[in-house]
Parts: sequence; structure tokens; C-alpha cells
Amino acid sequence: MGQTAFLLLLISLLSCWTSGASLTVSPSSSQFFRWKSVSLSCEEDDSSAGWTLRRNTTRETRGQCGDGWGRSAGSSCNISYINPLDSGVYWCESREGATSNTINITVTGGPVILQSPVLPVMEGHDVTLHCETETPPSNLPAGFYKDGSLIRTEPTGHMTIHHVNKSDEGLYKCNISGRGESPSSWISVTGKPTTTRPPTSTCLFSSPAPPPPSVMLWSVPLSCVLVLLVLLVLLFRWCVQRKHPATKEEVVENDITEDITYSDIRISHHQRQPIRRSRESDPAAVSSALRGPDDITYGQIAIRRESFQQSQRSSTLH
Repeated sequence: MGQTAFLLLLISLLSCWTSGASLTVSPSSSQFFRWKSVSLSCEEDDSSAGWTLRRNTTRETRGQCGDGWGRSAGSSCNISYINPLDSGVYWCESREGATSNTINITVTGGPVILQSPVLPVMEGHDVTLHCETETPPSNLPAGFYKDGSLIRTEPTGHMTIHHVNKSDEGLYKCNISGRGESPSSWISVTGKPTTTRPPTSTCLFSSPAPPPPSVMLWSVPLSCVLVLLVLLVLLFRWCVQRKHPATKEEVVENDITEDITYSDIRISHHQRQPIRRSRESDPAAVSSALRGPDDITYGQIAIRRESFQQSQRSSTLH
């Protein structure tokens, strides 16, 4: 009980004190033309956690920045010339195995890309999609599609969705007549936070984005406090039980059970023999005899557990 409680307490403390990280990409886009330069960073709360950038692509699993791709610079990774083989899922991972959010990156050799939010969009916010070409001009008329169906055609090459909700979640792409079609990218929509922000806080983002990690992590310390309180109560009860294992009556009864002693008594007319103690295998027998001319009497007395307990209880009551 005690070792298990201490182990749970240690795990809870480690989980509460583990720092978090958020992955960002610059330029902020989920699609890139090949041979462009891309930088990914693990924005961490504590550099001692040792965050590393990893990815899953068609040619590798859990690949680490610097091992055949990218150039590691602390908790950042720079890819000088990105290519279609770099398309995949990217995330930050600490030495303890904690992970950050994931980002899907698509690299194309085609002439058109769709610039869409990298991170999930908050419900109620506006989101703008840009359909760009590799060569100028990049503001040509473009048609925007969701899940394969045409939404509408915009003359300036960008489309804004106002007050997004869960129904706007899906796979988006764009097409520029005479230039080509972009790859598809998934746009996620997340619900509004249930916690109320302090009135003094201000939004520092120029475009719609999810709440900062510090706001989302408010719920973690609260759950940890509850776990720690429960564990402390269990530890306190365990310590009390060890300090007071039994009542006084139980201790007396245990002592009687374990330490019943039987004695042989010799009575003589000339001298009193010392008491000799021994353990009897059969204490139920009681016998006496007269031997010899000296009228020496031998008696064997057995103290039974029941009678001794009754006498102890009687003395306690009186």
C-alpha cells in the first residue's frame, strides 16, 4: 500500500511538472513549393526538457532533425531546400516522451498551392484561404473547393470564411484556370475554450489562431492538485494504521495466545524448590502423587487460555 501510493505520487508530480511545447512553422502554411526554405520550431516552456523535432514521411518513421534531413539549431529545425519527399507529419518530442501538436506539411512540384491555416481554427473566427502560383502574378481568379465540391470562384485568388464552425471542417483545394490545381489540405475547427480569460488579457494574434498553450494548460494543474490531495489522504491513513496497529484488548489477547506458560511446582516439608518452567505438549492433564518417605508432593498445573482471559476481563471490570 505504502510503496504503491508513493509511486503514484511521484508519477503525478512528474506529469504535473512536465513542460509543454508547441510546434510552429515559418512561413505559416501547410503547403510549400519545392526548393523553398522552411523553419520549424518547438516553442517550449522549459529548455531543459530537451525537445527534438521528429517526423513521419513516406520514406521514414520518427525521423529526427539532423539525421539525413534538416539542420538542428537547439529546439528548431531548418530545411534549406524542401522537396516532395519532405511531405509528412511533424511534431516535437521531449526526452521523457512527451509530444506537442502535429503539423501536416505538403510539398508540391506543381505551379499552384493553397495557403491555409496550419493549426486548428477556433469556432467563430474568420479564416482566409489564398490560392497562389509559383510565378507572379499570384492574385489570379481561383475556384475554391471543399471535399471535392466547388464553393465559389473568387476574382482576387483569396476566399474568406466568416464565423467558422464544425461544418466548415474538411479537405480544401483551389484551382487557377490555365495554371493548375493545388494539393488538398485538411482544415480543422476546434470548439471555444470553456474557461473564461482574465479581463486584462489582450489578443496578440493578427490572424485567427487557437489559444496560446498557457491558456490550454490551466486545466492540467487543477487535475494534478486533485490527484495529489487523494494520494495525501491515502498516505495519511496508511501512516495512522502503522502507528496504531491494534487496540489494547487485541494486544493482550495476542500476548496470551503466544505466551502461555505452564509450571511444575514442588512442595517439600524441608525446603521449597525453585520453580522450573517448561513448555508442555499436553497441558490438559492434571495429576498428583505421593512419593517417598519425605512426603514430597508433585503437582502439575496447566493455565488454560479461557480461564486466564476470563480472569483478565473480570479484573478489568472491577
